Amino acid sequence: MSRPFLQVTAAVAALALVPVATGAMAQVDSGAYRELDIFMDVYNRVKAEYVEQVDNKVLVKGAIQGMLSALDPHSSYVDELDFENLRIQTEGNYGGLGLTVTQEDGAVKVIAPTEDSPADRAGIKAGDYITHVAGKLIFGETLDAAVSEMRGPAGSKVAITVVRPGRDKPMELTLVRETIVQKPVKWEVKDGIGIVNINTFSASTGADTRAAIMAIQKSLGRQPTGYVIDLRSNGGGLLNQAIEVTDAFLERGEIVSQRGRERTDIERYYARPGDLTKGAPIIVLVDAGTASASEIVAGALQDHHRAVVMGERTFGKGSVQTLLQLGSANALRLTTARYYTPSGKSVQEGGIEPDLMVPQLSDEDYKSRPVFREADLRRHLINEAKVDDKTLEEDAATDPRFTATAESLKKQGIEDFQLDYALKTIGRLANSGPQTAARR
Repeated sequence: MSRPFLQVTAAVAALALVPVATGAMAQVDSGAYRELDIFMDVYNRVKAEYVEQVDNKVLVKGAIQGMLSALDPHSSYVDELDFENLRIQTEGNYGGLGLTVTQEDGAVKVIAPTEDSPADRAGIKAGDYITHVAGKLIFGETLDAAVSEMRGPAGSKVAITVVRPGRDKPMELTLVRETIVQKPVKWEVKDGIGIVNINTFSASTGADTRAAIMAIQKSLGRQPTGYVIDLRSNGGGLLNQAIEVTDAFLERGEIVSQRGRERTDIERYYARPGDLTKGAPIIVLVDAGTASASEIVAGALQDHHRAVVMGERTFGKGSVQTLLQLGSANALRLTTARYYTPSGKSVQEGGIEPDLMVPQLSDEDYKSRPVFREADLRRHLINEAKVDDKTLEEDAATDPRFTATAESLKKQGIEDFQLDYALKTIGRLANSGPQTAARR
């Protein structure tokens, strides 16, 4: 099975690059040249008549960013600072707060806090906005500049202002920066059940997942009753690592396909023989922060009936980005394909619908906190299949099983309702015997 090292399915990217073919420039049609004439006219007017002198690099970079901003929200220009950010996201180890953020209309918006980071422990949630860092308003700054201000030496303090939609007042927090070491995979055993928590899809995630499975089996001296694969708040990462992780739980079959502009531009990736879990029951936990590479894993295991997907509808990012080299220190991150689950479904916009919807009742802000997904991003790719979908109206009635309050759960010692529900469900799945997909 080939492994696409140059492709990413989220903000994280491989550091290898694909050169841009110079012959592509010859394909620009005459209409494009007329538009370029207008562009050069504007460029020259700005250079000659703007109130202050403007650096050529500033104008060219602004023009490139403006062009890419007319596409989807995941295509972007990558300069030296962006490259360093990509390296950090792929390899980990930086001094900061542990936040994955994006920019929305000039505001810095939280996608997800890194588990057990200063931001996570301070209670920062997906959908929050960071408005001030060290007393300075960061609204309107570039995302790179805002991220740079949040980073700093481990042990240093920084004050930030957090605005949470639905709350009357901003939250003023003082956090101590730490060395954020991204551990892509963590594992533990509870009540004979293996829990594999996958936080990101970086270069070692596939190998770390296989090692976690082996460690769980070794610690018990046997196969566990089942496995919970926790993909909540996992924003994705490297496509080849999503394939490796899925492969660990499948005996055979297609994992994912990616399709480009042309009908013939299709690549398919398949599992190799050998389910490391020997058909044990699996529950995959997902939420609105489960994006991209994480959705590939959840979608494949769901389509093969290898796992029960539990939690909330996922983020809905079904596109693949490729890095195209422009020079020695800059590149173009361009959306080049959409990915599809084994059943041929695109998760773009709609995400993965869980087999069992389970709310996070142990979170006091769960009902009031707004949800942020791909469909909320401006210029997101449209899923035409979703537009034509004539599904029945959803049942909005409250499930009587999920009426507990955060306070009552706390009294029972339940800090994570979704995980607790998954662990209790595994026993019932184990009693029903090996899952069908493991015998295919």
